[in-house]
Amino acid sequence: MIAAATVLTELFLSSGALLGLLSLQNALIRRDGWDPINRRFLFGIRVTMMLFGGRILQIVPGAPVFRILELLAAGLIPLAVLLLTEGLLRRHSPPLVKTFVAGGTVVFGLSAFWYAESLDPPRLIALLTFQMIAFCLAGWLILTRDRASLGLSENTMVTRLGWSLILFIPMAFGDFMLLYIGLPIQFSALSVLILCWLAIGLGRTHLGHRATLMNLVVMVLASVGVGVMIGFFGELGRDGTLLTIASIMTAMFLVAIFNDARTLRVEEQSWGLLRHMATASTDDPIAFLRDLQSHPLVQGAVVIKEENVRGLQDDTLRAIFEAAPVLRRMAPPSLGALADDHIAHLFETYSATHIMLACVQPRVLIALSMPALSTSPNAEVELQVVQRMAALISEQRGRPKWEEDKVDEQTQSARAAHL
Repeated sequence: MIAAATVLTELFLSSGALLGLLSLQNALIRRDGWDPINRRFLFGIRVTMMLFGGRILQIVPGAPVFRILELLAAGLIPLAVLLLTEGLLRRHSPPLVKTFVAGGTVVFGLSAFWYAESLDPPRLIALLTFQMIAFCLAGWLILTRDRASLGLSENTMVTRLGWSLILFIPMAFGDFMLLYIGLPIQFSALSVLILCWLAIGLGRTHLGHRATLMNLVVMVLASVGVGVMIGFFGELGRDGTLLTIASIMTAMFLVAIFNDARTLRVEEQSWGLLRHMATASTDDPIAFLRDLQSHPLVQGAVVIKEENVRGLQDDTLRAIFEAAPVLRRMAPPSLGALADDHIAHLFETYSATHIMLACVQPRVLIALSMPALSTSPNAEVELQVVQRMAALISEQRGRPKWEEDKVDEQTQSARAAHL
């Protein structure tokens, strides 16, 4: 192992943590940077960015004065954790806890400007004790929270914060006791990357705790396994193996963070069919569906009017679309040989994968080409909803005005009778 291995690995881990924090910051700002919880979270993110920025600047220029940034950020982290915990729990911490954290922040914030090591190790031991107590107090607030007063998503956020605190405690202890317990580098960057990955994953609500925890365990075990194997083959010794494991884990979590952040951004910016329905303002089903043609998922949809299917039997078409308002090439309804011929003719004529009934009278069909490989799992359900909405618009438009008034009168009479 080369002499500069520890320094280069420390630089790699700190840079990776900084990149992960930047990704999380961008995700929060894109969602809502002025949300009260997000503002507290952003404060903690920027304090942590200052910590790792100080570490990087101590390595690259090598100027000891940048230790001020690291010490100042370390003193502010307990305050950031408490502020975020209070915001997530929607409750104030006990006054004694607030006084302890505020006092410690002031003392260690001022001591950070004495960046020389003449105050150490007593200052580092005191700062470590301050952080450990603050983390334990935040964990106590999380464990004793009133779960019923929080929603499902809020409880999920709080639980994942608790997981991060469990990781922060040993990692922070290792950072401060680096020389005394014989660790080659500071490993707290790994806990920060895990926090960033867990926090970005909150935007993907379909992933539950079990799946998230399983993914976390798999990535950690894979990193450890590969690192141990490389260390054994290369005869790197204990320190070299630890550096290898840390580097692999950093790379894996950075890839996971970037991938989840990109996926979340695509989901946020996607123009779903449901968004089209939510923003549609027309009462004309044809205009509604014509606007739908500009959607990337169904771009090039063909409107099929009655004159285009005059060679087909009206009763057979009615039976087909009563059985399946949205026809799928891969799963057509079984209605007999004649219906099968009609369905095959429609799909072959319009090179479609789906044919949807838009209007009953006059009958209007929509032919769509949606290859299975590029279709999202929700697209089938969205098409069913689009068809239902187009049919309702058509029915509402075709209903005479006197009939609508009659329905309103019946509804009002029913409400009056109920009262």
